[in-house]
Amino acid sequence: MAKKRRPQTAAAAPAGSFPVVGARQPCPCGSGRRYKACHGRAAAQAATELVRRPFEGLPNESDWVAMRELVPAATARLTLKDGLPEGVPAVTLATVLPMAWPALRRDNGEVLLGLQNDTASGDLSRDLADTLSRALAAEPGTPVAAGRPAPDAPRLQDLLDLSAPFEPEVHSGFEFWLDGDEQPAGEVAASLESANAAAIPTARLTGVEGAYWCEAPEKNHLRWVMTHPEEQLLDALARLHAAGASALGEPGGASGAEGSRLVGSFRAHGLTVPVWDLPSEMRSEDCEKPAAAFAERLAEALAVTAPLTAEERRARSGLTNRQVTLN
Repeated sequence: MAKKRRPQTAAAAPAGSFPVVGARQPCPCGSGRRYKACHGRAAAQAATELVRRPFEGLPNESDWVAMRELVPAATARLTLKDGLPEGVPAVTLATVLPMAWPALRRDNGEVLLGLQNDTASGDLSRDLADTLSRALAAEPGTPVAAGRPAPDAPRLQDLLDLSAPFEPEVHSGFEFWLDGDEQPAGEVAASLESANAAAIPTARLTGVEGAYWCEAPEKNHLRWVMTHPEEQLLDALARLHAAGASALGEPGGASGAEGSRLVGSFRAHGLTVPVWDLPSEMRSEDCEKPAAAFAERLAEALAVTAPLTAEERRARSGLTNRQVTLN
């Protein structure tokens, strides 16, 4: 018995040229198949496909990653490519907002965009751009819920002025949630108290890009988001580690960083983040000169193209075995 022929699918027609309908409804292209098995398949794949470096192309990509993954409380002003809409005096990126709101339109019209939220698709940049667009149009004094952007919706790289500076300001707590002399109440007050209690003291280094000091109960840490290609960076770190030069500051110097130790790294949004243990007495300002000295040694190691020695390969293996992927 001959098999029934399936209706021909209009494969040449782009998914974006048809309206999105229910998954079980007939596809608008006229193929006779359900939407989820026809043009909806491409839309679903685009919505879930992971973008490995969602912040690539944005100014200070490393600081975007740090604010997303490392820093408890920080803000940064955002500059829109087409300027601010009428009634919106400012747009501010924030690590976290009250009750983990994705965005908030203040009573005065200012927009706060939360960065540390679960997102609907595999493209964090597109999800944030969608939230931002809806926040700009929201009524003043209202939070903005999460949504699912269309697969071809704009990304942050499309909405922001890429020539404008991006300068995070790290805060000791979450009082930036409040507008002026506003006093928190109800759920906001409870959320503020809980967030402040959990925040780890953190500071951004000023002499190098993407480096953040944090204070832990037993020892402090320096976590440095680097934009170098991962394989090249791991080779360079292995060369320095094998040479006894992977600590901060000059090897054997009196920089105050003698007790620092490179303990591993992790991946976050396509970038590698080396981590150093620091002596408990070493504060963020004590890291500035040692970090600058390490940056110079790293630049020299990155320029080396010779194969790794046996000792350097062992050092590299040790680094990769301790590497953790956040996302």
